[in-house]
Amino acid sequence: MQSWNAYAKIVTALFVIANPVGVIPTFISLTGGYSPTEKRRTSQVTAGTVFIVLVAAAVLGERLLHFFGISIASFRVGGGILILLMAIGMLGAKPSSAHYTPDETEAATGKESVAVVPLAIPLVAGPGAMSTVIIYANHAATWFDTAFLLLASLFVALSVWVALRLADPISTVLGGTGIKIVTRLMGLILAAVAVEFIAEGSAQLLPGLGLKG
Repeated sequence: MQSWNAYAKIVTALFVIANPVGVIPTFISLTGGYSPTEKRRTSQVTAGTVFIVLVAAAVLGERLLHFFGISIASFRVGGGILILLMAIGMLGAKPSSAHYTPDETEAATGKESVAVVPLAIPLVAGPGAMSTVIIYANHAATWFDTAFLLLASLFVALSVWVALRLADPISTVLGGTGIKIVTRLMGLILAAVAVEFIAEGSAQLLPGLGLKG
C-alpha cells in the first residue's frame, strides 16, 4: 500500500461495509425491551466483538486461505462478488441475505444478549467485512500497513459503538427515510469497491484480459 490514497480507501471501504447507521434500526428492534444499562452493555460488546473479528481476519485470514489451498486472486473475485451482492441490497435500502437472514434475527430475539449474534456477526463484521480485511491485509507491504489496517478496524468498531450508543437520537433525527438514504449512498460506494476487487482478482487469474489491479 504505502500511499495515503490507499489508506483512505481502506478506511472508507471498512466503514461503508460496516454501515454503522444502517445497523441502528435492527439494534433498536432487538433491544426494545432492554434497560438503558443493558443497551449500553450491548453496544460495548457489539463494538468489541467487531474489533476482535476484524483483527482475527487480518491476522489469520490469509493463513486459512493457504491452508485450504485458495489463492488470494480467487478470493478477491469471490469476495468482490459477495460484497457486490451486499451493495445491491444496500442500494435497495435493505440488507441482502449476504448480511444476515430473517431467521437469524428471529432466533436472536429470544436471547438475553444479541450483541454478538446477529449485531456483531454477521450484521457488521460479517463475511463481507472479513473478506475486505483479508484482501487489504494481503496488500500490506510493511508493518505500518498492517498497523494502519488494525487502526482502521478499531475506527470501525468505535464508529459502531458511537452509532449504537446514540441509536435513539440518530433515529429520531434521520428517521427511516434518512437512514435509507445513507444506506443507499454507502451501497453505491461499496459497489465501486466490490468491482475493484473483482477487477484485481480477474487481472491476476486471467492476465490476458488486460485488467489493471
